[in-house]
Amino acid sequence: MTEEASTQPSSRTSNAVLRARADLEAGREWKARERLVGHLAGEFDAEALELLGEVNYAMRDLPAAGAAWFGTARRGHDVDEAVEAWRERHGDHFGQMWSSLPRSVREREGNKRVDALRRRAEQTQAPTTPPAATPSGEGGPDAATIIAIALAVLFVVCAVIGFVTLLAWITPG
Repeated sequence: MTEEASTQPSSRTSNAVLRARADLEAGREWKARERLVGHLAGEFDAEALELLGEVNYAMRDLPAAGAAWFGTARRGHDVDEAVEAWRERHGDHFGQMWSSLPRSVREREGNKRVDALRRRAEQTQAPTTPPAATPSGEGGPDAATIIAIALAVLFVVCAVIGFVTLLAWITPG
């Protein structure tokens, strides 16, 4: 493939990808990354996801590149290196790894690796998930209730002591 052919956008290239490429050509990698992250928060775009991985890799943010490339079909030494750095950053904590993927990747089903990570994250999150909020009247009191009761008791005790002290001043010996 010639250099010219590799830089020509396909007919399906999104505006965000085109603008990110222009940012890269102008030396604004950080701007390209922000643009791609924003774009991917709203919709799944395989080309933008690949480019985000490339931008992160070029910026030497290997864990971020690994998170982006994990949701793509891209393979190679650079991908393996980045995915390994991503896994190392999160200590193979599947919930954290799942959360670090772009939202559009998490919402899209059909990628075997992403779907497997989703299942693992759900399995590891289930036992540690706090119980759902109970309607008032059920379960134990919350911290705010305990604090309010303690302050009310303190107020009553101070009022009684003040009243007794006042009576002692008023009544003779």
